[in-house]
Amino acid sequence: MNGRMTTRRGSAVAYEEAYGLTLSSRVRLARNLRGLPFPDQATAQIRAQVLQCVQTAAREALPIQESLADSPRLFRQRLFEDHLISHHLLEGRPESAVCRNADRPLSIMINEEDHVRIQAIRAGLALREAWEDANALDDLLEQQLDYAFSPTLGYLTSCPTNVGTGMRASVLMHLPGLVIMSEIEPIINGLSKIGLAVRGRWGEGTAALGHMFQISNQLTLGLSEMRIVEDLEAIVKEVAGHEQNARMRLKQERGLFAEDLAARAEGLLSSARLMTAQEALERLSELRLGIALGLVKGLDMQTVDRLLLDVQPAHLQTAAGRSMSGEERDVERARRLRQELRRPAKRTAKRNP
Repeated sequence: MNGRMTTRRGSAVAYEEAYGLTLSSRVRLARNLRGLPFPDQATAQIRAQVLQCVQTAAREALPIQESLADSPRLFRQRLFEDHLISHHLLEGRPESAVCRNADRPLSIMINEEDHVRIQAIRAGLALREAWEDANALDDLLEQQLDYAFSPTLGYLTSCPTNVGTGMRASVLMHLPGLVIMSEIEPIINGLSKIGLAVRGRWGEGTAALGHMFQISNQLTLGLSEMRIVEDLEAIVKEVAGHEQNARMRLKQERGLFAEDLAARAEGLLSSARLMTAQEALERLSELRLGIALGLVKGLDMQTVDRLLLDVQPAHLQTAAGRSMSGEERDVERARRLRQELRRPAKRTAKRNP
């Protein structure tokens, strides 16, 4: 019994150390086919031609190939929440599709802003591994596809800011300490000055709900892919150091506030009857911080991270097996959170004698 408890505790600690600050790493490569207009300028016939060519080239590596043009909105929303498609494809663009494998670390978006968007995602800070995954798939596709490439400029893309490597590397970080201690703005400004972009959890145009920030490179011309990865990795480690420092000072200087924040988050999540997606993200973020600071016992960060995705609208409805109105989702979300987070009274009492 004690051995199993120690194993579970050790597993939770290992997870927290690996993913506590950086939840995931992603590398995306933008490619286009030589001699064909970019998707926004192409006719339906050309986009259909691109779709067929890319699906054929990717079939062996990515056997799950799903059309987006005529798929249900809920299906596309689920893919978007899983970071498998972009805002651009959420609306069901014509002749668009996503190709992926069963484990879903690799995917291709077809006829998004560019003909091909290769994407590799890894858990934690694993930019090098994500780059290796994306590069291997890129090499495989290039054996069958003729990319638009300039010896001077590099890969040609729809957006001029992607010309060159066509690469965007990004990490998703949880930075509540910097936000609460009012130190996030100088960090964001500093990152912008060195050519990095800071966005919300779902990328461009999204707010940083739940203290989740996506940090990515903006420069793609004149730098090698490995240089981009190495530079971003170094900056992420520096930001992580600032976040750790902010959390330490939060606990030392504003300990009662931190305890209250975690207790209120746990209380609301385990008892509320209505819960919007935004509030759920914010409270789960505070609970996640409480776990990291050692203020919440009996709950692990891995459970919280799973709930951060499970309470999103499309995931919630898919799990329930039906479409729901906004209020129905709020009711179901609160029920799900109560079910997952409510714990026996004696365990809570033990923590707060």
